Amino acid sequence: MTDSKLPETGSAMEPVAIASTVSVKSSGLPLRFLAPLLIFVALLALFFVGLGKDPTELPSVLTGKPMPAFQLPVLGEETRVLTQNDLRGKPYLLNVWATWCPTCYVEHPYLLELARQNRIRLIGLNYKDDRNKALQYLAKLGNPYETTLIDADGMLGIDLGVYGAPETFLVSADGVILYRRAGDLNERVWQDEIVPLLAQAGVQP
Repeated sequence: MTDSKLPETGSAMEPVAIASTVSVKSSGLPLRFLAPLLIFVALLALFFVGLGKDPTELPSVLTGKPMPAFQLPVLGEETRVLTQNDLRGKPYLLNVWATWCPTCYVEHPYLLELARQNRIRLIGLNYKDDRNKALQYLAKLGNPYETTLIDADGMLGIDLGVYGAPETFLVSADGVILYRRAGDLNERVWQDEIVPLLAQAGVQP
């Protein structure tokens, strides 16, 4: 009787031992991949949140702070160098543009209209561009700028946190950055966003 029961006991124990081993190993697999999975889910969530944001509403960390210091040559008058202090006296729009920027061509007619109506001073910042192409651009399309600064190496753009072109900064009479626009400037932006800021500063556009 004893011999006949031994095979039954052995056969019953072996599946239990194997199942226990498999269970321990399988329970360790999710732990190995848990951290990467959580990171992936977090990045995915940030991506979808970012899709809902308007890139033209990127804030500037310099809002409320003085214009960064610079010494830049003037387009067409390269022996003339201006600093941030030379632009003080009246509020102005610093418009970042380049000939390689498709949206700048779309924006340009509106800048010409602003200049024609003498609503505000327009200072150009020719960003990482070819000097001769920039001169030809203004000669062909018209020049809305009181002055255009050459930021050939993009260093002022870096100081301003520029992502690309066009971008526009509203600067007060005493050289403080009041507003930043990433994207083309148009009548809606002028009326809804810039005019109220000028009014707050006591300026009638």
